[in-house]
Amino acid sequence: MKCPFCGEGDNKVIDSRLSKEGNMIRRRRECLSCSRRFTTYEQVEEIPMMIVKKDGRREKFNREKLRNGILRACEKRNVSIHAIENFMDELERDLRETGEREIASRTLGERVMVWLHDLDPIAYVRFASVYREFKDVNDFVEELKSLLIREKDA
Repeated sequence: MKCPFCGEGDNKVIDSRLSKEGNMIRRRRECLSCSRRFTTYEQVEEIPMMIVKKDGRREKFNREKLRNGILRACEKRNVSIHAIENFMDELERDLRETGEREIASRTLGERVMVWLHDLDPIAYVRFASVYREFKDVNDFVEELKSLLIREKDA
């Protein structure tokens, strides 16, 4: 690390602390040439995940967009924000652990639907109606029938 004052590369770390958010390390350094002190921050470099849409378009993973879709499906249902945030954390961690830079939107949608199916059937149907692009009431009724059959078998 070069000193911002004299440009020399020799310095020592005087103090290291975790940032308030916990996602960065703050280091206080002293230049061995000019004896001036300066602060540096170290953080993990995250590789952006790209979502491959059904039509082949790619867009950067947007946690907030997915969260909003789940919140809309769970509106006026007995699903806590805490449960949604925990699911989102787990989903994002699982996706990053795969090491894949591109993830099919189908993968995201199916994971959300499995989770919602187990959590709240109404929220599941709401999400599925948007995700699967129901064209008419018949599509909706067919999904409800399959849901009832699965619940009866369980």
